[in-house]
Amino acid sequence: MNESGQPRDNDSPAIEVRGLSMRYGSLVVMKDLDFQVRRGEIFIIMGGSGSGKSTLLKHLIGLKAPAEGSIHFDGEDFGGAEPDARKEMLKRMGVLYQNGALWGGLTLGENVALPLEAYTDLDAEAIGEVVSLKLALVGLRGLAPLYPSEISGGMRKRAALARATALDPEVLFFDEPSSGLDPITASRLDDLILQIRDSFGTTVVVVSHDLASIFKIADRALFLDIEKKTMTALGPPEDLRDDPPSDEVQRFLTRSSEAGSGQSTRQTA
Repeated sequence: MNESGQPRDNDSPAIEVRGLSMRYGSLVVMKDLDFQVRRGEIFIIMGGSGSGKSTLLKHLIGLKAPAEGSIHFDGEDFGGAEPDARKEMLKRMGVLYQNGALWGGLTLGENVALPLEAYTDLDAEAIGEVVSLKLALVGLRGLAPLYPSEISGGMRKRAALARATALDPEVLFFDEPSSGLDPITASRLDDLILQIRDSFGTTVVVVSHDLASIFKIADRALFLDIEKKTMTALGPPEDLRDDPPSDEVQRFLTRSSEAGSGQSTRQTA
């Protein structure tokens, strides 16, 4: 059921963006964005540095309001929703920020417990069981007592993923998940993203400039063109690479022929 109490149409998009324009004051970041994110797909937001990828993510999760247009989550206008309805929508989303955003003064277990304490009525014992399960699912079984400073960067990303999935969200958002990771660790995180989608049917939206990750996990990818200040491509990344709609898309997706096959080291932009 959606927030209006109507049966959910599984063929309807999980997210629909209509005529979205993003601005900082008078500065137009992107305009005229129209796209849908299908249920159960891994959807990549890609583009060069400064193209507005992370800004778009902030709009999708409600941290910034559209200058124009609207964002619909499961058919409901996210920005126009009443506070209680908006809170219910937020409970069905999970976010993994670029740096993990774990609280350094809390243990991994306490970090993962935060959304459960904030949004559920579970008692301490039940929360502890969920925390143990979520940490085990990301390969961190038994590490709940450790602090973020005591583990590696890749492990911190996985702990942040455990927190993002604590409420079994329908949609997961990732901001540059491979940033700061070596190629092997980044590839393992990609495998984990695929596993979560395949096991739970989770819809996944990922901001990324990483070619190896884009070609490995994306069902479809959206390209934000920094010069035109709008989206100029949408589709499977292999199709966009092999039949590019513009020179900018071609340059972005062919920065390394090996990266397209997922074999090269991770690139930065």
